[in-house]
Amino acid sequence: MKSETRSKLMGVSVATLATALFKRGLRNQVIQGVHPVAPKGRNMVGPAFTLRYMPAREDRNQLSEFRNPKHPQRVAIETCPEGHVMVIDSRKDARAASAGDILITRLMMRGGAGIVTDGGFRDAATIGALDIPAYHARPSSPTNLTLHEAIEINGPIGCGDAPIFPGDIVVGDEDCVIVIPAHLAEEVADEAVEMSAYEDFVVEQVKNGQTITGLYPCTKEEHQAAFAEWRKSNGR
Repeated sequence: MKSETRSKLMGVSVATLATALFKRGLRNQVIQGVHPVAPKGRNMVGPAFTLRYMPAREDRNQLSEFRNPKHPQRVAIETCPEGHVMVIDSRKDARAASAGDILITRLMMRGGAGIVTDGGFRDAATIGALDIPAYHARPSSPTNLTLHEAIEINGPIGCGDAPIFPGDIVVGDEDCVIVIPAHLAEEVADEAVEMSAYEDFVVEQVKNGQTITGLYPCTKEEHQAAFAEWRKSNGR
């Protein structure tokens, strides 16, 4: 992902990105049912690095398995590239522990851009205090360590009903998380910046008493002209 694209995506909302993707026929890119553990005051942006869980078979997934240095959950934390967002398919089951505060602290220290699961996190309050965006299903802690088994690293997954391929661009704001197919990231980012500028103009106009008819969406030339002047005045 180009640094310019990342910068643009840091300043737009998931809702705006969803609209841009709707225009391209993509209607299922929002990860359903996940929320910020705690707001960070900034977007989470990065390419996806994935981990997939499956239903655990009890003889394969005892607590002793976590001693294995090749345990996929541990390996994923130690190999997620800097600047990437770890996205975990935990089968939409908040009873299942995708990670706890120690692992997520390690991901943060390695330069991870964030972490998302459609399962639960242990130690959620501690995770919320970390300087790394984290999104999960609720309720979370305490969760079952052995309910699911980490089975595959960096393959295609479904997380909260959204299809995610490694390298797709993940954006989270204070509402939720969306996934942009990698080949569309630049054009969607460009369009979202334009949409955000116009929406900011609209909000200002509405607060000044303007009707939304003809303004949102813009169907009158007078509003187009006013928007052009507003952009000049506001450096947008």
